[in-house]
Amino acid sequence: MTSTAEYKALEAKYYMQVVNRRPMVLVRAEGTRVWDNDDKSYLDFTAGWAVLNIGHSHPAVVEAVREQAGLINQMSNVFYTTPQLKLAQILVDNSCMDRVFFCNSGAEANEGISKLARKWGKVKLNGAYEIITMNNSFHGRTFGMMAATGQAHYQENWMPLMPGFVNVDYNDIEAIKAATNDKTCAVMVEPVQGEGGVNVPDDDYLKKVQEWCNANNLVFIVDEVQTGMGRLGTMFGYQRYDVEPDAMTLAKALGSGAPLGAFLCKDEFSVLEPGDHGSTFGGNALTTASGAAAAEVIVEENIPEMAAKTGEYLTGKLTALKEKYDFITDVRGPGLLIGIEMSSEIAPAVVTEVEANGLLMNAIRPTILRLMPPLNVSREEVDEAVDILDAALGKIGS
Repeated sequence: MTSTAEYKALEAKYYMQVVNRRPMVLVRAEGTRVWDNDDKSYLDFTAGWAVLNIGHSHPAVVEAVREQAGLINQMSNVFYTTPQLKLAQILVDNSCMDRVFFCNSGAEANEGISKLARKWGKVKLNGAYEIITMNNSFHGRTFGMMAATGQAHYQENWMPLMPGFVNVDYNDIEAIKAATNDKTCAVMVEPVQGEGGVNVPDDDYLKKVQEWCNANNLVFIVDEVQTGMGRLGTMFGYQRYDVEPDAMTLAKALGSGAPLGAFLCKDEFSVLEPGDHGSTFGGNALTTASGAAAAEVIVEENIPEMAAKTGEYLTGKLTALKEKYDFITDVRGPGLLIGIEMSSEIAPAVVTEVEANGLLMNAIRPTILRLMPPLNVSREEVDEAVDILDAALGKIGS
């Protein structure tokens, strides 16, 4: 077997250096655990960056992919394939949406919904084209989505940005109202900002956004790339806030490890016509077979409710750590998307320390840790993870 040192040397030789990789080489996984090439196991509280909502190598997904690989993997979308239809029906039946377009990633989904919004502006709002997005948002790394993403460090190297996006403060309806003008066609918002720091809005914020969009004939878009498919304790994050968006984007957990994204809308907003948009690989038979199998498990086993209950349990354990360590200033996030904010910049050191003791986590800021385990993580695994984190905090924070 290739050693870790050999992997690192090969990576340095062949890859573009755009990622600061963690030191281990992961070779297999099951459920909430992964193993490296030295056969050391880790509890995975990153879940492939909120991708593996029903865990690694779930039997239903493995079987669906294995079976589909022996049938048909890829055809142009001018032909019908069966797994795509199955997944589309699950998504529509469990949301307020009516139509779906499949693509390959969250950035592509957000690009596609932006085209839909601009088409809406062209045909319904006298050519309006601007989309209001939020500061501290994250919508992807394409040129368009860097402009949509309201974080300077994702934008500063790529000026001038693509026009057509206006960034305003999150959780501030007055900022959206002030930015709205005759060029505005849509508002795009994350139910909870994951990459931005696990920022949770006021309970009535999304309701106010919906009301403003409805009153001004704007497309109300929710970016559910990270929050969808059960992560916040509801099938889709918007359902937690009792609103009905006009359009929605999905990715990450949608494919359960396969590269799959989608954007959806209500019938009224389905303004794209043949030739307006397309994707060679989007929604191919293999990726949608994986997605359909996972979505079926999420619905039939009520995985969102499991996430809500386990999330409450995990939050309670983390709140106890907050009481124990005075440098923890906040524990926040619904379901199993949880942020731990600290008063000092120790998050990267904590990530390194917990890794050494068998736990994978993520630092989204020097002061913020993010936990996003599979939604079917057990309470015993939660206890194990919190014990490892507790020891690390005691060592690093002292």
